[in-house]
Amino acid sequence: MKAKMITAIIIAALSVAAIFVFAGLYFDQREKNRLEYIGQFKESISAAAEEIDKYLEDNVDYDLHYDMAISNLGAARAMIFMVDDYTEKQKIINEIHFCFIKYPEQMKEKLPEASQAFHNIADHLDKGYEEVQLIADSVDKLGN
Repeated sequence: MKAKMITAIIIAALSVAAIFVFAGLYFDQREKNRLEYIGQFKESISAAAEEIDKYLEDNVDYDLHYDMAISNLGAARAMIFMVDDYTEKQKIINEIHFCFIKYPEQMKEKLPEASQAFHNIADHLDKGYEEVQLIADSVDKLGN
């Protein structure tokens, strides 16, 4: 009886240790995934800014560069939604993406400001989100 009790205690201790090991591995992998999503978000938002910059430099192929910027914003929007602690930033990115899709005529005038804001976001500057919010707020949502 004593040997069975000692064996049960050892198995219980090993089980608890295994739970802590697997929990540690889970949280480590979760953080790696989070950082990967943030990296992909930065790449996508930078690509959107670069497409806008290409158009502003050459002033040709507006539709192509605008559509590529929208596509990259969509990818950025998808990546930031996979990051846990970005709720307000998610709303801002979602809103600017909506403005780019719904109001292209108004957004054409705001491309330089949008590009600068996207560069600031990619550089981890919170003022970039504020700039994007100002751009989205300045769009006449009752117009075209």
